[in-house]
Amino acid sequence: MEIGISNFRVVHASGGDWRDLTEACINQLGDTQSGENIGFVYVTDALDKNVRAIVDRLRGQTGISQWVGTVGFGICVSGIELFDTPSIAIMLGRLPPDSFRVLPSITPNKNELPKEIVAWSKNHNPTLGIIHADPRSPGIEETLGMLQENTGCFLVGGMTSSRGAHEQISNDILDGGVSGILFGSEIAAHTGLTQGCSPIGDIHLVTAAEENVIYSLDNRPAFEVFKADIGDLLSRDLSRVMGYVHVAMPIEGSDKGDYLVRNLIGISPDDESIAVGAYLRPGDRVMFVRRDGASAIADLKRMVSDLKLRASGAPKAAFYFSCVARGPNLFGRGSVELKTIQGILGERSLIGFFANGEISNNRLYGYTGVLTLIG
Repeated sequence: MEIGISNFRVVHASGGDWRDLTEACINQLGDTQSGENIGFVYVTDALDKNVRAIVDRLRGQTGISQWVGTVGFGICVSGIELFDTPSIAIMLGRLPPDSFRVLPSITPNKNELPKEIVAWSKNHNPTLGIIHADPRSPGIEETLGMLQENTGCFLVGGMTSSRGAHEQISNDILDGGVSGILFGSEIAAHTGLTQGCSPIGDIHLVTAAEENVIYSLDNRPAFEVFKADIGDLLSRDLSRVMGYVHVAMPIEGSDKGDYLVRNLIGISPDDESIAVGAYLRPGDRVMFVRRDGASAIADLKRMVSDLKLRASGAPKAAFYFSCVARGPNLFGRGSVELKTIQGILGERSLIGFFANGEISNNRLYGYTGVLTLIG
């Protein structure tokens, strides 16, 4: 099925082997339109071993040499979520040739930008980067910080999610590190973030902690504070807490109340401590949050409506990066999340995937959705 406006168009296919799906997409695209010079491709991890063959076929058939994308447990196009089946989503676009640059892989052992990217950035002042990262690579946040510091652009995207190969597409087929595409300031861009959790208590000061174990909050035993926040009902059956209640770290200076969510990985009533999926120090601030589908939908609607208002026009393309714990895992079947976005934005050329961690600015989030409009 093809969906397209202006100079971006999207096609997708699902339920077959990689050859049939690639051919189905190519047939939907038809002849490459004049000036199309950038392609985005996302595939579900059922096709993780076929990424190179898919991109080679697309490059040969379309004549477009520059491609960006990755692998996800699920992928998305306008109003549709594709999970648990072999699927491909493709977006072709037409942009001024010097208004973007595909970013080659930046790995921990080569944590610097190529000279040509630095030179281009100085001339074009990029405002947006769509970034994919390998969750197995160390130092991703440091790499994102370096990238932002050297280009000045706002970074959005997600971490590859796969039960097999973690391929990234950045002209070549890559494994490991960070890659993507940068857009110059001549490309208008607006981005927003929606949380998949809602606060269930006050913000607390960490007063004793070692590595990822919190011993006290507000000079009280951490477990005591935790029980007071989650309430008596949940406190009676702590087995219900794991996977439902999480720990969040408010972002200093955020005017939207943003926070980073990390998993609660252990509770120890004996020494009244709690363990979380992040290293914390005395002086840090945390709060407890719960995964809440109704609140998440409400926040999604708020974010998309705000973004549509800020964009003040018809964007040429949209990119959406959502957590693998969202989509059908939070909202149920029927593409609820993507249909909600489509219901507010209308028909737009949208593409993206369900990630193993989402990127907004230079931070790694969890349980969030990141929507970006360009053009």
